[in-house]
Order: sequence, then C-alpha cells, then structure tokens
Amino acid sequence: MKVVLVTGGVRSGKSHWAQERARALGGDDVTVVATAESGDAEMAARIAAHRASRPEAWTTVEAPVGAGSAIAVAPTHVIVLECLTIVCANALAIGSERAETELGAILDAADDRDGSLIVVTNEVGLGVVPATPSGRAFRDLLGAANRRFAARAEEVVLMVAGIALQLKPGRCADR
Repeated sequence: MKVVLVTGGVRSGKSHWAQERARALGGDDVTVVATAESGDAEMAARIAAHRASRPEAWTTVEAPVGAGSAIAVAPTHVIVLECLTIVCANALAIGSERAETELGAILDAADDRDGSLIVVTNEVGLGVVPATPSGRAFRDLLGAANRRFAARAEEVVLMVAGIALQLKPGRCADR
C-alpha cells in the first residue's frame, strides 16, 4: 500500500485532512480503523463527533488493539488509521514490548496490500518534556513510531492551524 502519514498538534486539522484525502482516493469505499475507546463521557463525545464527521457509507472497524489485523482484512483499498497515537498509548498500557508488535503488524499489513493507508498521528516533539517517567516513555515511543512510519511513507504531511505542509513528496489534497 501507499502509506500517507499526516501529523500535527491537537486540533490542527489532521483528521479532516485525512478524511478529505480518503474521500478523494476512495469516495464512499473507505475503511476507518478506529483505535480509541470511550473510557468516559468526554471521550465518548469525541469519538461520536469523529464518527459523525465521516460519510455514513464508510466502514468503521473498532481496533483498540490489533490494528494491523484490521488493516489486513479491511474490505476497501483506502484505509484511514485513526490514530497511531492511540495505538501507541494502548500498546504501552499492555506493555512496552507490545508496541513493537503492534507497529510492525500495521506496516506488514500495508506491505501485503494494494491501495492507500492514511495514518493519522500526533506530533510530540514540539512540546515540553513530560514531567513523569510514563509520560516520557509515551513521548519517546510515539516519536520513534512517527519516525518509523515517516520513513516508510511515500508522503508525509504536517498540519499547522489547518494548513497542510508537505514534508515528503506527494501532493496535498487541498492544492
């Protein structure tokens, strides 16, 4: 698969950009592999808002763990992984060794398929150093995952204030 990585800060427009690119590539024939779980009312509302923003015809697969397996069997050629940040957080909660397995499975699934995989992730290298060891471990894990996925991706886009900045060759959907 062609891998497109879209990164940026919180509320920078990553999900909107990913959805627009997926719509341009697949129309109504898109699968979203959603990794977040609603542990509280606020998170449930965020998940509901994300779901409501996507076309009803799109397939959504809930995969808080096993995102690679979900990608491997997705019924469409265009897949959005929403998001790598939560994949890392969920893997770290299970155990740091699980993260390598989860990340490898996603990339293996992409290598074994045709089509496009749009991966949404948060940029963690521009903020303050987390105050806790677990926060630093998460930041380090996601930073390494972002580098790994950016190296594999044909296209990398950084979202800043809703503007797509091309970091690696390709084209931006809004240009």
